[in-house]
Amino acid sequence: MSVAAPRRGAAQGAATGALALRADGWLASARRVPSPHCDARPPGTAIDLLLIHNISLPPGVFGGDAIERLFASTLADGGDPFLATLRGLRVSAHFLLRRDGEIVQFVSVHERAWHAGASRFAGRVGCNDFSVGIELEGSDFVPFADAQYTALARLTRALRAALPLAAVRGHSDVAPCRKTDPGPFFDWPRYARAARLPARWLPPAARA
Repeated sequence: MSVAAPRRGAAQGAATGALALRADGWLASARRVPSPHCDARPPGTAIDLLLIHNISLPPGVFGGDAIERLFASTLADGGDPFLATLRGLRVSAHFLLRRDGEIVQFVSVHERAWHAGASRFAGRVGCNDFSVGIELEGSDFVPFADAQYTALARLTRALRAALPLAAVRGHSDVAPCRKTDPGPFFDWPRYARAARLPARWLPPAARA
């Protein structure tokens, strides 16, 4: 599907019905924008970690298609100095949650998306191998939208039903010297309540 495909409205993106992950690792109701920035996970790897990120392109600017084009390897800078610095960058995530709650999927959860970079969790390095990456359209400096929390909770429940997940972390938890996302405005307790997550799944600092 082209990254220029029409976006669904907020009412659809933030609906409260259950989501379903298909056997091929694609979410049935997500808008699909396939990314070439992925590869096979190591054989026999259990997908047991969910990683939460934030992203906006250019920084602090919401809307538009720059994030999708970055992940799809079709980004043009259009004269923007920051976007020009991303030329040739090969990154992706499994999912993007737009400000209106729309869910966009770039990579099957059975494949390894390139979202975590140099990272470590529970004594294991290379979190891309065993994690699912979810990007929230946002930044470290503004609150996330209500619709994003709704969509994130629904997506988390769908992933829990299909994968052996056992923990949720922010990018900053697995790459603390490099990353700060999802940032201070991400409400961990709100997310945990909505997704019905046990406290032991959360970063220690976020546990009630």
